[in-house]
Amino acid sequence: MLYKYVIIINIVTNFCYLYFRISLATIMALTEGNQSTGATFILLGFSEYPDLQVPLFMVVLAIYMVTVVGNLGMIVIIRINPKLHTPMYFFLSHLSFVDFCYSTIVTPKLLENLVVGDRTISFTGCIMQFFLVCVFATAETFMLAVMAYDRFVAVCNSLLYTIVMSPELCVSLVAGPYAWGIVVSLTLTYFLLALSFCGSTIINNFVCEHSVIISVSCSDPYISQVLCFVIAIFNEVSSLVIILTTYIFIFITVIKMPSDGGCRKAFSTCASHLTAITIFHGTVLFLYCVPNSKTSWLIVKVGSVFYTVVIPMLNPLIYSLRNKDVKETVRKLMSYTIQS
Repeated sequence: MLYKYVIIINIVTNFCYLYFRISLATIMALTEGNQSTGATFILLGFSEYPDLQVPLFMVVLAIYMVTVVGNLGMIVIIRINPKLHTPMYFFLSHLSFVDFCYSTIVTPKLLENLVVGDRTISFTGCIMQFFLVCVFATAETFMLAVMAYDRFVAVCNSLLYTIVMSPELCVSLVAGPYAWGIVVSLTLTYFLLALSFCGSTIINNFVCEHSVIISVSCSDPYISQVLCFVIAIFNEVSSLVIILTTYIFIFITVIKMPSDGGCRKAFSTCASHLTAITIFHGTVLFLYCVPNSKTSWLIVKVGSVFYTVVIPMLNPLIYSLRNKDVKETVRKLMSYTIQS
């Protein structure tokens, strides 16, 4: 069984690596052909609050350290504990990988901007940051939907769980979010590169996000705006439909269970996932609802910090604190380290 899951993880890793190589090569080729490559962006971040720079740096650094240790630790724990070689933890390991990559793309630049006076970022660097952020944000959206389907099969069709959630299906369900994330990111990046940017442009955020990039464009961004809106709505609605539908069936199945113990066990296996979904999609929907005005930029920045920095830290904590097998593995690792 262990060998089988190692093969699956290697297949997915190689697939994603190849896909990234092709995608990054495409982005670099498109960037080289853009006349705005000499443009320089300035990430304002939280520069309007100079007294908060050092405290924010310390807080964000602490959060990032917990994020790295938590997500990489979760991946290691899942790999070394045979009890966790199940589809649910296979998906969770990829959620941890996505969170780690997502945070690593954004947080180091934010930390640099908090302590260094030079807040500039090159046109190519900004486009690449947007591309990678878009890939992993989209992948996380649908990875949570995949995990909801996994919980649906585990609760509503438990006797056939191992048959339904075959290794081949697990590979497909994991590869799908990565592939769609790259398709979405390539599409949006292509239309961003069709825009023109004049000289030094100021971005009122700490990350190269789609709306702030097009806000400093010299050309008409209408097509890019509409496309981004349509894709964002499709991603959010489709993923939430999958999640809500699966949990409606889970709730109906749990209600029909004759024993209280079965109900508690079913709710316990879904509680962590529901918590992660609520935090992630709640933040996304909140950012969509923020009015487009100058006074709302601070709210957008704070929401973006929570979305890009805090959530990747919370997911491993949510899943580890409620899981006996994970906590047992952590205790064994700590006792082994101390004895060594």
